[in-house]
Amino acid sequence: MKNIIIGLLFAMLWASASAATKIGLLSAQPFVIGSCRFFLAGILMLGYSHIVKKNPLPNTQEWKKIAIYGFLNVTVYLGCFVVALKHVSAGIGSLAVATNPLIISVLSAFWLGRSVKRTEVFGLILGISGVAIATYPLLQQSFADVEGLLILSASMIAYSVGTVYYSAQTWHLSLSTINAWQVLIGGFFLLPITYFFTDWSQNVYDFKFTMSVLWLAIPVSIGAVQLWLYLLKIDPIKASLWLFLNPIFGFIYASLILDEPITSYTYIGTSLVIAGLYLAQRDKLNA
Repeated sequence: MKNIIIGLLFAMLWASASAATKIGLLSAQPFVIGSCRFFLAGILMLGYSHIVKKNPLPNTQEWKKIAIYGFLNVTVYLGCFVVALKHVSAGIGSLAVATNPLIISVLSAFWLGRSVKRTEVFGLILGISGVAIATYPLLQQSFADVEGLLILSASMIAYSVGTVYYSAQTWHLSLSTINAWQVLIGGFFLLPITYFFTDWSQNVYDFKFTMSVLWLAIPVSIGAVQLWLYLLKIDPIKASLWLFLNPIFGFIYASLILDEPITSYTYIGTSLVIAGLYLAQRDKLNA
C-alpha cells in the first residue's frame, strides 16, 4: 500500500509540471520561469546533499559528465519544453512526456549495439500516432501549432539522449549530488539564452509566477524526482507502470485547471500512447 501511494503521488506530481508551467507563462517569459526553477531547485538540493548528507564534491571527470548530462537534461530538454508550452496545450505536453520511455528504449538499443525489438518499434509508432491524434483537433482550435510541436519533439529527444547517456556512465556519486549539480549547471548554461532572448518588459512577478516557480522547483523537480528514484530502487520494472498514469493526470489537470478541451481524439490518442508504453515494456513486465 505504501508503494502504491508513493507511485500515485509521483504520477500526480510529475504530470502537474505542464499545467504549472502554463500558469507561469501567463505572467513571465519561458526562460525566466525555467532559470528561476532550476536555480531554486539546484540550491536547495545542493544544501541537502553537501550540508545535510555531507556528500563529497565531484572530481574532474565527474564534473564533465554532470555538465553534459545537465546540458541535455535541463538546458535543452526543459528549456525547450517550457518554450513549447507557449505553443501547445498542457495536456499535449504531458502526453508527449509519456512517450519518453519509448524513445529511450529505441535509442538505448542503438547505443548498446543490440538489435531493436519489433515491440519497441511498434510501441514507438503507437506512441507517436497517439500524440498526433490527440493533437489534431487542438491544431484547429489554436491550442497547438506546428512550431510548438517541433520544439516539443526536440525537447523529448534531448531528454531521451540525456537519459541514455546517464545510464551509460559509471557514477561514484550519490544520486542527490548528481541531481543537484546537473540542475544547477544546466541552469547556468541557460543563463545567456535567458538574457538575450527574453523580453524583460513582459515579465510580471506576481502570485501566478511565484507559485508556478515554487511548484516546479519543489514538488516537481525535487519531490517527484526523489519519489521516482525511490520507486526505481524498489523495483525498476514496476516503477515504469506509474508512467502510464502521467498522460491521464495531465489531461485532467489541463481540463480542470486550464479549461483545455478533452475530446474523443484525446481519449483515442492517450489510449494509443498507453498501449505503446505497455507493448514496448511488455517483455520486461512479464520477465
